[in-house]
Amino acid sequence: MTDPGQEVRVLLVDDDPLLRAGLALMLEPVDGVRVVADVGSGEEAVPAVLAHRPDVVLLDYRMGELDGISTTREIGRLEDPPRVVLLTTFDMDDLPVRAVQAGAVGFLLKTDLDPAGIGQAIRDAAAGHAPFSPQSAGHVVEHVRAGGADTRREEAVALVATLSDREREVCVHLARGETIPATARRMYLSESTVKSHLGNATTKLGVDSRMRMGILIDRAGLI
Repeated sequence: MTDPGQEVRVLLVDDDPLLRAGLALMLEPVDGVRVVADVGSGEEAVPAVLAHRPDVVLLDYRMGELDGISTTREIGRLEDPPRVVLLTTFDMDDLPVRAVQAGAVGFLLKTDLDPAGIGQAIRDAAAGHAPFSPQSAGHVVEHVRAGGADTRREEAVALVATLSDREREVCVHLARGETIPATARRMYLSESTVKSHLGNATTKLGVDSRMRMGILIDRAGLI
C-alpha cells in the first residue's frame, strides 16, 4: 500500500493501443497518479512490473494467449506485487469472482470509466481498498452467499460487533457502493475522518481491502 499523499505509479496493460493512449490521456491530469509505462500483452506485463515497479496495474481481461486472469496470477507470484485492477467491456457473472480468486483487488467496466472515477479507483487500490463496479460487487457478494456464508455469519457478526457505531456506519455505506466523498457528505464528516474510520474498521475486522470488508458487512446482515 502507498502512503497517503504519495504519488501512485500505474502500469497500463491492454492489447488495444488506442485504449491505452486514451487511458493515459485520461489519467494525465489526475493529481497524485502517474502512468509509468504501458504494454500491449499479458506476456509483457511481468517484465514491465519488474522494470517500472508500479503500485497499481490496470489490466485488460480480454487479451491474447495470456488473458487478464492468468496475467493477474503471474503478477501475484512476484515478490511484493502491485495491486491489480481488472478492466473489461462486459461484466459476465463469474468474471469478477474469478478476478478476486486470481488475486485482483478491483474490477471495473470500461464503459463506466471517467477521469474522476478511474483516478479514485487507482488511489483506492493503492491504499488497500477494493474498487469494484456496483454490478461486479454484487456478483462477488452473491458468490459468497452461495458458498456457505451462513456457516460464517456468526463469526462476521462477532467481528462487526467490535466496531464503533461510526466505524460500522462508514463500513455499511461503503459496502453499499458509495464512494468515500459521498459517505463523507452523507455523514457530515471530512474525507480524512471517513478514511480513518475505514482504516480502524479494516484493522479490527482483520481484512486488507474494502471488498473483503464489504463481504463481512454483508455476512453480518447489515446490507
